[in-house]
Amino acid sequence: MRRLFPVTDETADRGGGPPPGDREWDPVEIAGAYAYPEGPGPWLRANMVSSLDGAAQHEGRSEALSCKADMRIFGALRGIADAVVVGAETVRKEDYRPARARQVFAPLRAARGQGPAPVIAVVSASLDLDFGRPLFTEAPVPTLLLTGAGAPADRIAAAEAAGVEVVVAGQAVGVDPRRMVTELAERGLTRLLTEGGPRLLGQLVAADVLDELCLTLAPVLTAGDAQRIGGGPSMDVPKRFTLASVIEEAGFLFTRYRRT
Repeated sequence: MRRLFPVTDETADRGGGPPPGDREWDPVEIAGAYAYPEGPGPWLRANMVSSLDGAAQHEGRSEALSCKADMRIFGALRGIADAVVVGAETVRKEDYRPARARQVFAPLRAARGQGPAPVIAVVSASLDLDFGRPLFTEAPVPTLLLTGAGAPADRIAAAEAAGVEVVVAGQAVGVDPRRMVTELAERGLTRLLTEGGPRLLGQLVAADVLDELCLTLAPVLTAGDAQRIGGGPSMDVPKRFTLASVIEEAGFLFTRYRRT
């Protein structure tokens, strides 16, 4: 991995040898590069991957667009987050598992008063989920289920009967993104990471609650009609973000954009 932006002494090519910084970064180094801003308020970042022609998935999954460096960054982003917010459709398609505690991040988490692993917070309007899956039964920290006040009562009862904490974050059937961020922050979960999917990311963008986008650009073309990283209705005025950093490995670009 090598940093392309912002430009530093390490970035500058002094001539000869391999490209500067072209080496495998350790997890703590990656975590430092993606550190959350200091401050008391919540910060919501998204981590997504896209092909060169805009596909967020290939044959329904994102795995084909990823690489080893992408997975190292994926692990580091989880390793420093308080909570990972994910949509129910992604949970079903990607066979989501609990976030595990990793010893390499333990000192960082302990210093910040974090638990051993991030909380997984699943966003669902219908609550059409299997509460017997490991995501709900084997998590080192209990998985949260975020929904609206109008969610089906029988599904809320089923979740609670399985020992899942249901968090009402909206007055309608689905979740209100702003209320969701507030509810999580009130539980001390302020370093937030969402891994999508596209429908959830689109809702967060439309509600203007996304602070940062970590986007992996994979050097592949897929064609087809796969979803983009963000779905749903378009915004009246596109939201402008500012480039914060770019890291490269094997042709993959790992970019980070922050709200202006």
